Amino acid sequence: MTTPDATVLRQHAEQQYAHELAALAAHDTRPRPPRWNLSPHAVLTYLLGGTLPDGTEITAKYVGDRRLMEIAVATLATDRALLLLGVPGTAKSWVSEHLAAAISGDSTLLIQGTAGTAEDTLRYGWNYARLLAEGPSPAALVQSPILRAMQSGKIARLEELTRVQSDVQDTLITILSEKTLPVPELNTEIQAVHGFNLIATANTRDRGVNDLSSALKRRFNTVILPVPDTLDDEVRIVTQRAQALSAALQIPAQPPALEEVRRIVTVFRELRSGTTEDGKTRLKTPSGSLSTAEAISVVNQSLSLAAHFGTGTLTPHDIAASLIGAVIKDPTQDALIWREYLETVTKKRDDWKDFYKACRAVS
Repeated sequence: MTTPDATVLRQHAEQQYAHELAALAAHDTRPRPPRWNLSPHAVLTYLLGGTLPDGTEITAKYVGDRRLMEIAVATLATDRALLLLGVPGTAKSWVSEHLAAAISGDSTLLIQGTAGTAEDTLRYGWNYARLLAEGPSPAALVQSPILRAMQSGKIARLEELTRVQSDVQDTLITILSEKTLPVPELNTEIQAVHGFNLIATANTRDRGVNDLSSALKRRFNTVILPVPDTLDDEVRIVTQRAQALSAALQIPAQPPALEEVRRIVTVFRELRSGTTEDGKTRLKTPSGSLSTAEAISVVNQSLSLAAHFGTGTLTPHDIAASLIGAVIKDPTQDALIWREYLETVTKKRDDWKDFYKACRAVS
């Protein structure tokens, strides 16, 4: 396990939560799949949180349906790969990273899928200087993260699978079905060892961009991550993540009051769903996703404004200034929707008067 470096902006999960992983391993007496650092039960505890016999508190990394995480962990203990599917901001990458950290102790075997992702990014490439000088050889081979995961028996991660071109996606079929990567240039193949598996993520809003072939879909077990079920769940997620990020960024502001976080989350949930929390008023929805991840960013942006240009304590004025950029992506359409929301919803809430005035002032 890599030694944590306090100077880096964002530590990998296995570094940031090294003490929790070590404590879980010390108390873990259940059977572990080959090359897993923890048993599936301990991985689930790492994800959902709990208290160990020695009093060690394991923080919750995922707030939501326990069964979904059980399915995800159980899938990785089989020969099926895992596809985490959901709308933007539903913690797909976050869950992927923590699963790899808990199982393999290494979340860095990562490929970021894009329209420009080439086949050699998933398989292997070549050091062309050595290739020209020596010809094809194992020393000239440039291993992809997936190839390294196959050889070391670890979890590989592939972000935004549906952004990758379809013919490149299908490179995964042989790897996932045969657990083998042919290297015809060397007249050999790489065979995966126990512990290898793949976690891919995909955005439901990208459907139709590069849909997976039926052959590739069969190699994955799909887990759909929903938006948080309740307001309280989402407030808990935003509060926890915002505090952690604020500490990592060393923002010199007081932690936000729970009511301010609840107000931000309420705005996001109502505009995202197209209805008020009580279900009495229908609303128009802006063009942006208004995800939980964006709500976390709004809280941190507000804290930064309060720390550096305010009193150090979060105010409605700080929140209002930060909300505008999150809600209004289209300056014409979204601006009208936002103003309508302010007048039909925010203005009528007695305990939101300061917030309404602050939003009006910056809108």
